[in-house]
Amino acid sequence: MAPSTRSRNVATFLKGEASTSDSFGGALSTPLKSEESPFGKLKVSELKTQLRELNLPVSGVKSDLISRLEDHQSTLSDEAQADREPVKSKYFTSPVKLPEDVADVKTPTKSTESTVTARGTGKKSPPKSSSKSPRKRPKIEPGSLDPPPNWERIYTLVTELRSDRTAPVDSDGAEALPQKHLGEKIYRFQVLVALMLSSQTKDAVVGETMRALQHHGLTAQNIHNTDSEKLNSLIGKVGFHNNKTKYIKQAAEIILNQYNEDIPPTAEEMMTLPGVGPKMAYIVEQIAFDRCTGIGVDTHMHRIFNDLKWVKSKNPEGTREELEGWLPKEKWGEVNVLWVGFGQEIQQQKEKVLRKAIACSAPEEALRLMKQLKLDVLKEGKRFGLEDEIKNALDAK
Repeated sequence: MAPSTRSRNVATFLKGEASTSDSFGGALSTPLKSEESPFGKLKVSELKTQLRELNLPVSGVKSDLISRLEDHQSTLSDEAQADREPVKSKYFTSPVKLPEDVADVKTPTKSTESTVTARGTGKKSPPKSSSKSPRKRPKIEPGSLDPPPNWERIYTLVTELRSDRTAPVDSDGAEALPQKHLGEKIYRFQVLVALMLSSQTKDAVVGETMRALQHHGLTAQNIHNTDSEKLNSLIGKVGFHNNKTKYIKQAAEIILNQYNEDIPPTAEEMMTLPGVGPKMAYIVEQIAFDRCTGIGVDTHMHRIFNDLKWVKSKNPEGTREELEGWLPKEKWGEVNVLWVGFGQEIQQQKEKVLRKAIACSAPEEALRLMKQLKLDVLKEGKRFGLEDEIKNALDAK
């Protein structure tokens, strides 16, 4: 390729105007703008003010601050399940409350929305209501939607990039941490606890906390016998550890009294446990029982699949329904760990993921995919001495 042509291509890519390769069928078009989030219109100083009020970290660029507030909203929605029907517990003076039915958990209503307000947007979270709001749109049935163009090519490329299984989720996720040698019931309980700890917490911290619990004795009976203060000190490094202490204690009591020391056998029953929402339940079901009745979607997957234009949804639950509407069911069990790990590498292991992209079977497509997911490949490549290799990959046809 002539030098002038090469320069024009790189300049166009830098401006974000490069057209996607034909093989992607337009799936990697303009990414979802951060302004579509209610927090996107706020200044960095305003975002940091809200984070400080919530006792959340204020480090990072604007997109990190927005993600942190969105994750907090999602966590509040999951935890809002505990605000309904009482279940007696000898450990707590105030009763635990569970959802009235599974549909109430699956489809967030106005009564379960976060109370965090995006200042400057003029939008206020609605007050809680004791009555359930009707579903605003019909349920999307699995297999009822047309898949996005050439999604299989992108999915296969990510599978190749993730084939080394070296993302944080691969070593410190709920599938890797539980102790299988202690028996199936204990293994399944530990899978559940790992997922309950994971909300608003990095996998490395979950791994450290799980190992501390395992040293203490991570069985339903031992957690039931452990006082709340001791348990809280053991999990003190995870986000929202006070709530998680309460939920784990309550879940252990329910498991002992109602399920013969085993976890509930279905995702729907798991959603009746305090602090367990659809994302956790579907992932636990897949890992613990090798059965998949739904896709576990967190806020990171929600952003990735909207950026790829694979879904058009406002929250993780909407993303889950839309994905289930077209993604082949045989991929439901793997999609979470595959894409969560890919997202972790893009955010936390930039040099490694760039080197993998350069060395893969389709480096130009892999780099454009990463740019679509908001990784500045040229800027980061320069940091790691990969600028020339990245430019060559982008210009190669």
